[in-house]
Amino acid sequence: MPLLINRTPVENDPWITLEDEQAIPAEGAVILPLAQWLENRDALTGREIGVLVNGEDDLEQVLALNGQVELIAVEFPAFTDGRGFSIARLLRRAGYQGQLRAVGDVTRDRLAYLERCGFDALDVPEERFKDEVLNAFDEVSVRYQGGASVTRPAYPQS
Repeated sequence: MPLLINRTPVENDPWITLEDEQAIPAEGAVILPLAQWLENRDALTGREIGVLVNGEDDLEQVLALNGQVELIAVEFPAFTDGRGFSIARLLRRAGYQGQLRAVGDVTRDRLAYLERCGFDALDVPEERFKDEVLNAFDEVSVRYQGGASVTRPAYPQS
């Protein structure tokens, strides 16, 4: 999958995403499912760790990741599931400074909104990526709602 970090395609991603119950390698940057990280977090202290979360995970546990991991990957299992947008906004509002990566059903028409919600890394499926996908970030020049970088809406109500 083509990975975009801060709107730039990245050739070599140092992070390895593990599936449920897959053995954790002894070294290297790994992304673990939340449940696996919770089971092994003490043993992983000092490692470069990312956590994969989705809308089914307990929001309190997700927000508790703030300051504990370098990367949080938020899964979008289907186009109709927008809970990942809310997770990103809540993490950024809580002060999370690490990489927020959107994975799963990441589509061109959502890229600018993903970025506005706080994602700085987008894992676009190979079959959906073309060079013109990068134009999607600048197609909408006026935004009425606030975002992760500009929290005040264009037309605030008094």
